[in-house]
Amino acid sequence: MKTRTALAAFAAVTLSTAVQARDYISIVGSSTVYPFATTVAEQFGKSSGFKTPKVESTGSGGGLKLFCAGVGVQHPDITNASRRIKQSEVDRCARNGVTGIIEVKVGYDGIVIANARSAQRLSLTRKDVFLALAEQVPTGVGNELGANESKTWRDVNASLPAVKIEVLGPPPTSGTRDAFAELALEGGCKQIGFIEKMKKQDEKKYKRICHSVREDGAYVEVGENDNLIVQKLAANKDAVGVFGFSFLDQNADKVQGSIIDGVEPSFDNIADGKYPVSRPLYFYVKKAHIGVVPGIQEFLTEFTAEKAWGSDGYLTDKGLIPMPDEEREAFAAAANNTNLTM
Repeated sequence: MKTRTALAAFAAVTLSTAVQARDYISIVGSSTVYPFATTVAEQFGKSSGFKTPKVESTGSGGGLKLFCAGVGVQHPDITNASRRIKQSEVDRCARNGVTGIIEVKVGYDGIVIANARSAQRLSLTRKDVFLALAEQVPTGVGNELGANESKTWRDVNASLPAVKIEVLGPPPTSGTRDAFAELALEGGCKQIGFIEKMKKQDEKKYKRICHSVREDGAYVEVGENDNLIVQKLAANKDAVGVFGFSFLDQNADKVQGSIIDGVEPSFDNIADGKYPVSRPLYFYVKKAHIGVVPGIQEFLTEFTAEKAWGSDGYLTDKGLIPMPDEEREAFAAAANNTNLTM
């Protein structure tokens, strides 16, 4: 029976042999991080002497599933995520031999609820968002919950327009959907006293109520393509869409972001922490592939350079909200010191 050391050596040789068939970096994951990763990949391909990395938009959950499936040429080297990796995903990675994972926070992004510029701009509270989209909402009788029967935004709040609730957004595999549920839906849900109290008594039930989205057509899953949501909003002024701030920033001639809890989704408001529906962005790197798949370490250096993700870097032109200086320095050090892994 082979020892653990012998097995590790065998795996390293197998990986080294396998990846000789692939001379480019394979990146999967978040649709929100996709435009940033693509921009860095294109810059890297032009200036480094290495091939331009292949970047695919699979959603955060889908990307982590592919990333954690194993080590070798058939598996991606890097996955982007618009939420932090879950412990269950770290465990899945470990079961499949992916034990050295480098975590790099990229910056920050806001989740916007946007509509066409030709439509009335919405001013919503997170409570409005919950009452419009939750599967179960208060009935008005005691502490009872019932099926959500609101048809228009005015049904939710008398100050809102009598326009049909039609929200185009990402599927459950998306990190944007996860963050939207946690920050927007739960952010409104916990403002309802009797539901908020439920958290201490039965957290699973509380999460189910706060995160479950109605399935009667008011919320329409559009897949892992935020550009498609923008196109659909431009064609339908009554619909609203859920996506990352960078897509709003790049399509400001077509769509406008709703004001949430009195705060406009803007670069400065997200950077200052004023905008309530914002989240960090990440990517994860398979340490076992560094030094074997050509260019991974150099790609990390490019991504974490001030000229890319700094306050005046080229990624800010794409809508990335940079981290504070100290945070950037810490994650750049992690990215360039492969001894620091999860």
